Amino acid sequence: MADDSAPKSAYELAMERLRKKDAAAGITRQPVTEAQKAAVGEVRNFYEAKLAELEVLHQGQLRRLFDPEQRAVLEEQYQRDRERLVAERDAKIEKVRSTA
Repeated sequence: MADDSAPKSAYELAMERLRKKDAAAGITRQPVTEAQKAAVGEVRNFYEAKLAELEVLHQGQLRRLFDPEQRAVLEEQYQRDRERLVAERDAKIEKVRSTA
């Protein structure tokens, strides 16, 4: 049996404040459907594989290069590609979650 007068944890207090703030701002929380969960899982799996492939290719290229300048350029390119894939993944997940 839950006792409402029991002390709340810092987490519970923070979540309560956030819910009140969202309610005041007019933000409503909609639960994620099973179909949306499956679609998000597919998106995550796809991009996890793409990121792993990118990492493997990057490591292979690094092994062949010895010039520090070329390695730095390669590292910058890798970081850009990684950020692009993560941004694409996050955008697709947000799109899936926003569809009803």
